[in-house]
Amino acid sequence: MKEKNVKNIFIDGSIPAQKIADDLQKHATRTEIGAHSIFLGQVRADEKAEGKVIAIDYTAYEEMALTKMQEIRETIFSRYPLTCMHVYHSLGRVLTGEICLFVFVSSRHRKAAMEACEELVEAIKNQLPIWGKEILDTAGTIWKENT
Repeated sequence: MKEKNVKNIFIDGSIPAQKIADDLQKHATRTEIGAHSIFLGQVRADEKAEGKVIAIDYTAYEEMALTKMQEIRETIFSRYPLTCMHVYHSLGRVLTGEICLFVFVSSRHRKAAMEACEELVEAIKNQLPIWGKEILDTAGTIWKENT
């Protein structure tokens, strides 16, 4: 059996707006695509009892995360008629207001793109070994919990 090419989803620091724009622009020539669904995760300035979040420092068990992401990718492609899928997640420090997760799927029709994007984001948040340590304005830290 041929080994699958495991794609690297990780970017050091925040995901630049230009990367998002460039990825979208690359699909302008793909005339079989009728819909794109995009999710952008942004670091919030949450107020905690211990202080206000000013950044999140992301870490991951990278090898396991990439292997699991490949499994998720294959599952989503088997469930929906997608033409493409892009996933990027930050590692390291990302300030509030910056983008830490970029999910982009395309399909001939909007329903498949929208449903696949939502399922993909939920799988990423629930299954990948990626952790965020919230950095507070009080110099404290709190491990982020996904809700």
